[in-house]
Amino acid sequence: MNPEKDFAPLTPNIVRALNDKLYEKRKVAALEIEKLVREFVAQNNTVQIKHVIQTLSQEFALSQHPHSRKGGLIGLAACSIALGKDSGLYLKELIEPVLTCFNDADSRLRYYACEALYNIVKVARGAVLPHFNVLFDGLSKLAADPDPNVKSGSELLDRLLKDIVTESNKFDLVSFIPLLRERIYSNNQYARQFIISWILVLESVPDINLLDYLPEILDGLFQILGDNGKEIRKMCEVVLGEFLKEIKKNPSSVKFAEMANILVIHCQTTDDLIQLTAMCWMREFIQLAGRVMLPYSSGILTAVLPCLAYDDRKKSIKEVANVCNQSLMKLVTPEDDEPDELRPGQRQAEPTPDDALPKQEGTASGGPDGSCDSSFSSGISVFTAASTERAPVTLHLDGIVQVLNCHLSDTAIGMMTRIAVLKWLYHLYIKTPRKMFRHTDSLFPILLQTLSDESDEVILKDLEVLAEIASSPAGQTDDPGPLDGPALQASHSELQVPTPGRAGLLNTSGTKGLECSPSTPTMNSYFYKFMINLLKRFSSERKLLEVRGPFIIRQLCLLLNAENIFHSMADILLREEDLKFASTMVHALNTILLTSTELFQLRNQLKDLKTLESQNLFCCLYRSWCHNPVTTVSLCFLTQNYRHAYDLIQKFGDLEVTVDFLAEVDKLVQLIECPIFTYLRLQLLDVKNNPYLIKALYGLLMLLPQSSAFQLLSHRLQCVPNPELLQTEDSLKAAPKSQRADSPSIDYAELLQHFEKVQNKHLEVRHQRSGRGDHLDRRVVL
Repeated sequence: MNPEKDFAPLTPNIVRALNDKLYEKRKVAALEIEKLVREFVAQNNTVQIKHVIQTLSQEFALSQHPHSRKGGLIGLAACSIALGKDSGLYLKELIEPVLTCFNDADSRLRYYACEALYNIVKVARGAVLPHFNVLFDGLSKLAADPDPNVKSGSELLDRLLKDIVTESNKFDLVSFIPLLRERIYSNNQYARQFIISWILVLESVPDINLLDYLPEILDGLFQILGDNGKEIRKMCEVVLGEFLKEIKKNPSSVKFAEMANILVIHCQTTDDLIQLTAMCWMREFIQLAGRVMLPYSSGILTAVLPCLAYDDRKKSIKEVANVCNQSLMKLVTPEDDEPDELRPGQRQAEPTPDDALPKQEGTASGGPDGSCDSSFSSGISVFTAASTERAPVTLHLDGIVQVLNCHLSDTAIGMMTRIAVLKWLYHLYIKTPRKMFRHTDSLFPILLQTLSDESDEVILKDLEVLAEIASSPAGQTDDPGPLDGPALQASHSELQVPTPGRAGLLNTSGTKGLECSPSTPTMNSYFYKFMINLLKRFSSERKLLEVRGPFIIRQLCLLLNAENIFHSMADILLREEDLKFASTMVHALNTILLTSTELFQLRNQLKDLKTLESQNLFCCLYRSWCHNPVTTVSLCFLTQNYRHAYDLIQKFGDLEVTVDFLAEVDKLVQLIECPIFTYLRLQLLDVKNNPYLIKALYGLLMLLPQSSAFQLLSHRLQCVPNPELLQTEDSLKAAPKSQRADSPSIDYAELLQHFEKVQNKHLEVRHQRSGRGDHLDRRVVL
């Protein structure tokens, strides 16, 4: 510093003392400055006051000499004390040089700067609030200072500033939020602690509504929640808890939509505390905001669905995620199936704040419903908690279906997640069928693939979705489009799909076309497509047919109409080019028909053949059942067509008798002993009226080698009374009219010809295989 320079009105003694290395001498100089400034205040000499402050700032506080800077700091503090309540007029000039010293390399000087600023702020009190941002910025840096004395000094100043803000009603929150938003992303734990402490203070001040600006800082708070320090995490938990309490108390002032994507992002983090907290917030948002959250459904599902598969280690997250999922699902209503244009009852008016809700759903790359978008949306700012009118929110399914399809396609996803996805699809088909059928073609392949899932529960839910697709009136079209199979000649559109058990809405009264009422829907265009693709899947995955085939078909018979299931499958199998698969499939269907409790009603319908419909069904089944000779006989036994069964068995002499063939005869004998054929065994008592039944059974006996089945059937036939009556032709003439072997409604001769034709095809195929050396059939020499 130049000793010749004039520092008036500061005396040379004051200047010399301010530059001294001893703190005591600088303190004496500060007292002299205080006295001098008081005189200027008494004289109202603002020019000299400004001159003193400027000199202390430029020549001392901002000097290159460290002792001069220390003298300048204490001198500025002395000026503030002398000014008292008038210090507010000179705060900018007093504060700026002190804040500059906060960045000094000398830790002692940074400490003196804290001390000086403390004295300045203590005198000015509320007058410093217009300069709060620069003070906060400086303090946030010192909060992470490595020197403990500097940290201690900054904490003292911090507490003073918090007291001033708390007792004042003039805090400028609007100008402070951008700075807070910037500083909240600091990675330093002390800076984070400083930020959290200030948010807690601001939240506790009644006159400061920080909730309005929560979208600006919520992401940063969740970042801090992941800090390694337990104390900081705990403080952040408290802050977030306070905000959530306030949200619950004042939902009408909460900008739910602006924070939705923030929660979506943090619900997907790997940190358990962040994920659980974000999920709890999401739960409250869905329950409080209701349909306002619908445009963000795909993002929410992206975050929530994987959590449903968590194990007990993350049980809390799983439970909250489940509540979120259920609550979100309840928001989808039938009104969401209406066109996206103006809905009935809604007046077209000028846009208002209540109409500022998102009208379009984002794609995966952006927008409010973009599940892959990490940016934050800020479009909704108004929420009416108890509004009598629903917010004009439109549900767009594209994003939702994309997320559901993605999760269902992921083989690594957990079972509970897949179940939840299928429940969502079923719910959407129930509530919004018209919109969902636009996505059916893309969903159909993955739904069919899911039938190979390892979980029975997943398969059951999958079948419910497929059954709803196949039976929904919304899926009925005049032109079902190309089907994945051979040309079909049957009029499958006439097949009716009543769905017993589905809320009793659908019954079995026959209808055709789209003009029927909702209570009597017809089979839609997807039913036959479903049946074709299901059989194709069984054909390509024989293990699926073997392990899950019966389960799948039985469940479908419960969900849809058993008659339509069997009628359509029989019709498709009649045109099946793979004869071996057709035989295997017919055998499987026959076993299900004869043994499943779900098919009790259909068995009774076929047992009597009293109606034209039942007779048509028998003929349809019979033509496909001909792919397997033994199943054809069992169908005749079921329908009490004993004479025709006998005629069929007579034809068996022309067939190749293989081990597989004899195994099926063996199984048929076992079935005859089951409760299903109780009526058949009782009819053996009436030898006079059932001669062909006994002849047919003897025919089976003659086919069998000396095996356990042979012994079983032989013992049964030994119980038949008066076997000599079997030889009389008169017994047939005396048969009652109920003997349906001669029923004019069914052309049994034509059926027999069809049986021979089908068996010739099988024989030809087997011979071709034998010619290629593909010995799949094992011949038995008797």
